[in-house]
Amino acid sequence: MKLPSDTAPSLFDRAALALHRGRAQDEALFLHRAAVDEVQDRLSMVNKIFKAPVVVTPFPHIWEGLWTETRIILDDEVLDLTPGAHDLVIHAMALHWANDPVGQLIQCHRALKPDGLLLVVCLGGDTLQELRAALGQAEIEVTGGLSPRIAPMAELRDLGALLQRAGLALPVADKATLSAEYRDLNHLMHDLRAMGETNALQDRLKQPTRRAVFEKAQEIYAAHFTTSQGRLRGTYELVCLTGWSPDDSQPKPLRPGSAQMRLADALGTDEGKLPD
Repeated sequence: MKLPSDTAPSLFDRAALALHRGRAQDEALFLHRAAVDEVQDRLSMVNKIFKAPVVVTPFPHIWEGLWTETRIILDDEVLDLTPGAHDLVIHAMALHWANDPVGQLIQCHRALKPDGLLLVVCLGGDTLQELRAALGQAEIEVTGGLSPRIAPMAELRDLGALLQRAGLALPVADKATLSAEYRDLNHLMHDLRAMGETNALQDRLKQPTRRAVFEKAQEIYAAHFTTSQGRLRGTYELVCLTGWSPDDSQPKPLRPGSAQMRLADALGTDEGKLPD
């Protein structure tokens, strides 16, 4: 069977991404550890015991030992998943680098048992909004053009819609915003390299960027996006998506007009007409 990823255009250079991740430093992976906290918080609110979980992640050691009987796999374009084998799939901090995000979710859905849970954590559209603005304006002013530098990331509403496209039931999308502070632009870029999150776009520039672009970006960044202590502010948006493999046991919406009681009666209030 052909997966959607077989025909999707390649936005990202997966070889470059693997190279960047291979240079990542453990102490810089605070976003991945924040994702672990988000997942644990959400699972604590689910009234269900999961016996066959699997985690999809670029950094397996972050997730090792968290739960017993957990399988951990890498976020390849074609995931190493067995259909119907798991009651919980966690897709951790990798969907924003997928050439075919819908295909990733479909593969996760296929791996779920009926009434199994998919939980996704990834970076959302507000991530590094300050860096995008500063670098974009600086490049336009210095070179007169604009090149692909920072990966496009989907907005919360768009990511939530992907769950429905993948055939999952009871979809929910929410987000958590984290902030970091940096001495200067070099400090921020060093942190991104240590995270393995630097530019892996297929159409990225293949030659070094002029120093004047970064100097101008530092100037713009410092003028518009600083904290009260004069440090550069960096925003990271963690989006959390949850969806369930459809099952007859799940709650379903009532058919319109099938209610047995008026809302006013249920609330114990008087029903009145709205003014014209």
